Amino acid sequence: MKIIRLYENSSPLIWAEDIAKSDWRAGQYLAELISDNRLRELCGETTEVLLLVDDDRLVSFCTLAEQDEITDTELKPWIGFVYTFPEYRGKRCIGKLIDYACNLASSQGYDTIYVSTDQKGLYESFGFEYTGAEKMSIYGEMSMIYKRSTKKEEA
Repeated sequence: MKIIRLYENSSPLIWAEDIAKSDWRAGQYLAELISDNRLRELCGETTEVLLLVDDDRLVSFCTLAEQDEITDTELKPWIGFVYTFPEYRGKRCIGKLIDYACNLASSQGYDTIYVSTDQKGLYESFGFEYTGAEKMSIYGEMSMIYKRSTKKEEA
């Protein structure tokens, strides 16, 4: 398996079609934003779509963006649109993307990355800690804010 950055790929629309095949409405929305060339306008010009692929098959995807569903501009960057196709779940595939996103954010000068979620217990297993804060999402729902350091732990 390897990680591809969508905007460094010559076929972003083909990958958008694969993202649209997810059984998750947000995945289909992400595919629409990519196809309509609106993702970076909405989430920030440095937004990356990270794809974990097995040969030419999409396994998992997420974004690393300045803006996500929480409009707090003090916190950034955000991991969002986190999804793994059902046949690959339970194999920690998204962990590979999260680690990659963490390293990418670090190389961009960020000490911390954030995720907004209503899923308790999911992101802790990938090194995130609950900040104790809940904020209103753009969808009018409260969402928990988690954070993770981008610094590599010393052995």
